[in-house]
Amino acid sequence: MMKKDTISIIIPCLNEEYYIANCIESIIHSDINPNETELIFVDGNSSDKTVEIINKYIQKYPFIQVLSNPKKFTPISMNMGIKASTEEYIFVLSAHAKYEKNYFSKLLEHIKVLSADCVGGVLVTEVKNKNRKSNSIKAIMTHKFGVGNASFRTGSSAIQEVDTVAFGCYSKEAFEKYGLFDERLIRNQDIELNKRIINGGGKIYLIPQVRCTYYARDNFRDLAKNNYSNGFWNILTAYYTKTLNSLSLRHFIPLIFLLSLVLPILLSLLIPQMIWMALFSLSSYLALVIIISFNLKKSNNNFFYLIGSFLTLHLS
Repeated sequence: MMKKDTISIIIPCLNEEYYIANCIESIIHSDINPNETELIFVDGNSSDKTVEIINKYIQKYPFIQVLSNPKKFTPISMNMGIKASTEEYIFVLSAHAKYEKNYFSKLLEHIKVLSADCVGGVLVTEVKNKNRKSNSIKAIMTHKFGVGNASFRTGSSAIQEVDTVAFGCYSKEAFEKYGLFDERLIRNQDIELNKRIINGGGKIYLIPQVRCTYYARDNFRDLAKNNYSNGFWNILTAYYTKTLNSLSLRHFIPLIFLLSLVLPILLSLLIPQMIWMALFSLSSYLALVIIISFNLKKSNNNFFYLIGSFLTLHLS
């Protein structure tokens, strides 16, 4: 029988040698009770020193364990961890982040008080290698023009019911009632599960006092690659689940925006007059990027890097 208020922390990982130690350090120095916690890493066959680093911590902290996922994919690792867990509340986290001291106790407190299926905190975006370019990327990743109305990224002044959170605390019962992560979804598996919970009548809350730090991509190449994959998997998520309800409207806005720029240009090949609409759409967008970049410009942000960051994020 599970003990009351005990927690399992599930962290899928793959080639995270540059981040894994910070992640573990933040957890072991948080206010968790090691006697009521199990920390389960599920490694997807890392080719770097990720597992070696985890094993060094296992020697000192017996509540840590590592499982191996030869299939590599994140949702499979998540489900392996959940199936191996023995505790009442389950945190599904990222190795690419570090967690504040009260992250676990506060989310545990609120999931009980609110009788929620899942609760999560605000994701504070940071970059590992700080320079003007990476600081500009960091700035746009917390701006609504960059990431939309995702409250877990932009923050909130009060506890609110939401459609998804990042790195949440789930009740074991939520997985039993609504199912596990969809293993077909290489990306968006957390968003899809959270939407499944909401669509099934469940409750998810954002707790703005609770925060974790997530390390974003710190160069244009990695930002473009990551964002392209996100957009690609938005389409595949709808395809695999056979419903648009598996995502929120904001996940399709980038595609709609891109089509609003591209379609007038393509149509102008057939209808020459459409070139004016194409020019209007493009110039309006660029003007908005310039205005917002100018307003965001600070001493540690370069105006042109801000413009480049927005263009990379939106057009990839």
